[in-house]
Amino acid sequence: RQNKRLVDMDDFERAKDKIIMGAGRRSMGMPEEERRNTAYHESGHAIVARLLPKTDPVHKVTIIPRGRALGVTMQLPETDRYSQDRDRLMNMIAVLFGGRVAEELFMKQMTTGAANDFERATEIARRMVTQWGMSDALGTMVYGENEGEVFLGRAITTHKNVSEATMQQVDGEIRRIIDTQYKLARGLLESNRDKVEAMTKALLEWETIDADQIGDIMAGKPPRPPKPSGSQSQKPPASGDASAEGAAAPVAGA
Repeated sequence: RQNKRLVDMDDFERAKDKIIMGAGRRSMGMPEEERRNTAYHESGHAIVARLLPKTDPVHKVTIIPRGRALGVTMQLPETDRYSQDRDRLMNMIAVLFGGRVAEELFMKQMTTGAANDFERATEIARRMVTQWGMSDALGTMVYGENEGEVFLGRAITTHKNVSEATMQQVDGEIRRIIDTQYKLARGLLESNRDKVEAMTKALLEWETIDADQIGDIMAGKPPRPPKPSGSQSQKPPASGDASAEGAAAPVAGA
């Protein structure tokens, strides 16, 4: 496709991005306000992920639409993991809420871009309470079967004869987990506004930033320019070009 005789690391990187994040859609034009909102949204995910102790490293952030997402924050695990502990699951929920929180704090609005984030966060919290015995109040019991429901504790009544009081307690525990992690994400972004602004600026300029550039921003340094390569994902947008990823899998997307 690119008339190369040999493949190089850029080719592998582009292939990995396409598999994990979906095919890029550079032809999709976005209004500048929506592009800025996506940049803040993805910055929120990435910065919460960098600030919390039990999260996978942030490998790349892009506001180039990929698949059905307007932007993507890609986290890649350092090692294979076959189970998740409670703290890591809590951190995952907080990262998922980082996008919406950033929209509220910096754009003063809410968009539909966080819908998948909410669905995934609610599903994690629901399983923690109803399947994985991670609620101190409800203990190590299974409440309902795994049918993929996302509507809090009320889904369990379709499978088991659960009392109304227990059902309300399940709902309350799921809500408590969600609210606690939402407040955590908000507090982190409120106290790191400078980093959110710096990352958003970098995304609007370059559209995609890598782990090294993210590290610069988190250290309070100006992000280094993109690495010279043939990768289109690091090509600065042309003047006036409004073309522009969610969830996770990519941890989150708008």
